[in-house]
Amino acid sequence: MKRTTALTCLGLGIIWGCTYTFLQWSTQLITPLQTTFIRVLFGFLPIAAYGMLTGVLRWRHMRHLHHFAAMSILAGSVYFFAITAGTALLPSGVAGLLNGAIPLFAFLCAWLFLREERLGLLKGLGTLMGFCGMLLIAAPWSGAQAVDPEGVAFMLFGALCFGASFVYTKRFISPLKIPAVALTTYQLGLTLLTLAAITPMTGIANLAARPAAMVGIVLGLGVLSTGVAYIAFYRLVESEGAVAASVVTYIPPVVALLIGVASGEPTAVTAWVAMLLILAGVAVVQLAGHFEMRLGAVSAAARR
Repeated sequence: MKRTTALTCLGLGIIWGCTYTFLQWSTQLITPLQTTFIRVLFGFLPIAAYGMLTGVLRWRHMRHLHHFAAMSILAGSVYFFAITAGTALLPSGVAGLLNGAIPLFAFLCAWLFLREERLGLLKGLGTLMGFCGMLLIAAPWSGAQAVDPEGVAFMLFGALCFGASFVYTKRFISPLKIPAVALTTYQLGLTLLTLAAITPMTGIANLAARPAAMVGIVLGLGVLSTGVAYIAFYRLVESEGAVAASVVTYIPPVVALLIGVASGEPTAVTAWVAMLLILAGVAVVQLAGHFEMRLGAVSAAARR
C-alpha cells in the first residue's frame, strides 16, 4: 500500500472514530434529532459544493428521484438518527464498536436479497464471530445491565439500515452509473429536507452554551466527518479500489474505544474482546469475498 493511501485511510479512520465523541457532546445539550439535522446540514454543504465544482450534478438524474429518496431514508435520516440516539445512551467506545459491524449487516442483507451472494463456510464463520462480539457487548445475561439495551438496539438498527443501503445501491443504483458524489449530494439533500420538516427547533440554541460542542458538531461531525471525509473516501475508492478502501473499516472502532478509555469511560476487558471478535469477523467476511472473486476469475480464465 502506498504511503499516501495509508495516511488517507488513517486520517479517515481517526475522523470517523471521533464521531461518537462529537455526538455525545451534542446530545448533552440538544436532542438527537436536532443533532442529526445539524450534522446533515453542515455535511451537505461541502459535498454539494464539490459536486457542483466537479460538474457531476445533472438534472436528468432527477428521473431516479425515487431511488435517491429510498437511499436518503436508509443511509440518511434513519441511519444518522439511530446512531445519534444510540450514542446518546452508550459509552462512545461501545457505540463505535457496534457501528463497526456495518459490513456484517451489509453481507447478511446481500445474502438475503441478492442471488449472487452465497453463504460459504468462511463467511458464515466471520458473521458468527461478529455477532458473538455484539452479544458480548450487549450481555443480556447480565443482571446489572452494563450498557443500555435501548442504545444497543438503536446502534444495531442503524447498522442494519446502512448495510441494507449497500444492497439497495448494488441492486438499483449502481446500474445507473451515477457518480458517487452526485448520488450522495442528492441523498443528503433529500435527507436535509426531511429533517428540516420534522425537527423541532425549540432549544437548539442550547448548543451555543458550549463552544467546544458547537465546533465539534459543526466542523468535526458535519463538515469533516459527513462532508470532507466522504469526498476523500470516494477519491480513495476511485484511485485505489475497494480493497484499499476497506482498510478504513477497521480503524474507527479502535479509535472510538481508545478515545473512550482516554476520556475516562469505564471499559471492561469484554469490550476489547468484543472489538477483536467484530473486526476479525468483518475481516473474514471481506477476505472470503475477495478470495471468491479471485477464484471465480481464475476459473473463468481456465475455461477460455
